[in-house]
Amino acid sequence: MTAARGSTVASDMNSMQREAVLYLDGPCLVLAGAGSGKTRVITQKIAYLLRECGYQARQVVALTFTNKAAREMGERVRQLVDTKMTKGLTVSTFHSLGLRFLREEARNVNLKPSFSILDANDGLAIIQELLATTDKARLRAVQQNISLWKNALMEPDAAERSANSPSEAEAAKVYRSYSATLAAYQSVDFDDLIRLPAMLLETDEEVRLRWQARVHYMLLDEYQDTNVCQYRLVRSLTGQRAMFTAVGDDDQAIYAWRGATVENLANLTTDYPSLKVIKLEQNYRSVQRILSAANQVISKNPNLFGKKLWSDLGVGEPIQVTPMDNEQAEAESIAMRISAARFEKQAEWRDFAILYRSNHQARILEQTLRTLRIPYTISGGQSFFDKTEIRDILAYIRLIANDDDDPAFIRAATTPRRGIGQTTLQALGLFAAERQMSLFAAVFEIMHTDRLPARQLQSLETFARFIQQLQTRAGRKNMISAPIAQASLLDAPLQGDDALIGAIAGLDGAREDSSGLVIDDLLGAIQYERHLYDLLEERPAQSRWQNVLELTGWLKRKADEDGLTLVELAQHVALVTMLERSDDDDPDAVKLSTLHASKGLEYPHVYLAGVEEGLLPHQGRDEDVNPETAADELAQRIQEERRLMYVGITRARRTLHLSWCKKRRRAREDVMREPSRFIEEMGLGGPVVTEDPKAKAMSPKERLGMLKALLTKE
Repeated sequence: MTAARGSTVASDMNSMQREAVLYLDGPCLVLAGAGSGKTRVITQKIAYLLRECGYQARQVVALTFTNKAAREMGERVRQLVDTKMTKGLTVSTFHSLGLRFLREEARNVNLKPSFSILDANDGLAIIQELLATTDKARLRAVQQNISLWKNALMEPDAAERSANSPSEAEAAKVYRSYSATLAAYQSVDFDDLIRLPAMLLETDEEVRLRWQARVHYMLLDEYQDTNVCQYRLVRSLTGQRAMFTAVGDDDQAIYAWRGATVENLANLTTDYPSLKVIKLEQNYRSVQRILSAANQVISKNPNLFGKKLWSDLGVGEPIQVTPMDNEQAEAESIAMRISAARFEKQAEWRDFAILYRSNHQARILEQTLRTLRIPYTISGGQSFFDKTEIRDILAYIRLIANDDDDPAFIRAATTPRRGIGQTTLQALGLFAAERQMSLFAAVFEIMHTDRLPARQLQSLETFARFIQQLQTRAGRKNMISAPIAQASLLDAPLQGDDALIGAIAGLDGAREDSSGLVIDDLLGAIQYERHLYDLLEERPAQSRWQNVLELTGWLKRKADEDGLTLVELAQHVALVTMLERSDDDDPDAVKLSTLHASKGLEYPHVYLAGVEEGLLPHQGRDEDVNPETAADELAQRIQEERRLMYVGITRARRTLHLSWCKKRRRAREDVMREPSRFIEEMGLGGPVVTEDPKAKAMSPKERLGMLKALLTKE
């Protein structure tokens, strides 16, 4: 493109950023190093396409991986372009685009338009039913296998053929049954949101041409994180036109464990011979000393394209590497250093981050920070609304508010157990799919058939009539999809769950009540507290029940304060849970995070804990390695761990501190450790190890006293 046409591109962009924005002569790969302004390139290019190149907003699609990234990208574009010009622009996650595609093409993939989406917990519950085990590690391993197969576009037959261990063979069998169950439920899981569109586009020319006519230009963020499925989706959507810009960094490819493949970058060079490659190597985040260490580490990996980050932000302070006696001393030392640095640099708590390889490292760090009253937030912690007991109760409330919510129906109907199992639900799901209706509505239709034995029918009817009673009392009298039967649909007494039968008899179905009363009656009828104590030991059961009481207490207060019906309350909860899962809050607190969760973030001062062999690089599990390919797998694992180290180093803007433990507690014994090979690879030169003499010479009690003295200085 000519310079004149690019006249309105931001003048303060560097020459390589500018070239990436202006290039429109074919497919383009922008290799964007950490902190090199990749999001700015994408948003400026969208603005350029709309303002100067004649593209309509509806013809442009930008894809990324998180809702937060998509939201920020969309906001930036709207600041650059008149709002009218952005009408119809698609800036979304891969999964959001897949959902939109499936809503339009549901019939072509044998789904009803109102198909349900199962989240990871819903999918795990199905796998648990199929495997009949409570072994969480085994269940998650099977779920991971199924996810990887789906992301590689492998059907159950192919998965069975590729299985190279007994555990994978078992997972492949479960995959077949799991797929049949989802089809029966007219449901899809998270992976299906991309898998099904990718498969349909490749097999249905009419659908493919229709969608290619819509997508005239595509922009792809974090391209190194794409899997086979996502690559094939992009290839089908862009077609022979091949007008796209992929922005990524092969040095930050750290998600192989969930199916991402760095080979997708290499595939672009073979699938698109005319591919233009542009490198963004100027870093706007970190001082040069940090970038030099990152460059040294990543240079030990095989390099597909080759790039070297540089900065004009100055040399910066020396990187510190501190050996510690054990993890307790490490946690206390990090806390002391952060507190002292905050005082000396007149910084805020939010300027500091502690990064680590594995979640289990967080426990002792949290304990130490809590003891010393240092505020912190932790990435990847479980949301209150993600707790099993909370999801169980909310499933009932969701179903009362919307009986087309099939995942809520499945969870509520089976928790607590009441004679409605997988076989019953599969039969009901197939029946619902044939008639294009929800599972709840199908209960009232299947009664008049011989598709299920009487006993299973009666359990379903008892549950459905109980929900209808509560719907009426919650103010949904004119919205119920199936009329309440005045007598049993089978002309026989209700059977199944005695508590629900009693509740139906005791509830006045004609009376409308407050949300609080309906919630109280719901809890009493399903006997959830008893269910917890039957399932768990006393202490965890008590803890979970307290969470339920906290939830219901909050729901009732909210309903009373704002005068909400139960339906309105359910909508409010959906909004709250979505907001809680966003990362928008930025409290003044130290950030604790795994290295994986830290990607895309940056902090003035970073403390990398546990930089030792066995942790970083992570040792992995021997049983996961195929003996025939062990050497290659080990090499690939080390390469990915090295990229993870690179990500950790490049989160730091001004200072970087590394620590490792000479011994670490494992299974009630102390295990001797060695510093990570990555420390030497950083090429720091000279004596890189800095002892912490004060921390080493003092007892734990003296260390805590010193830190408390530091705190009182302020």
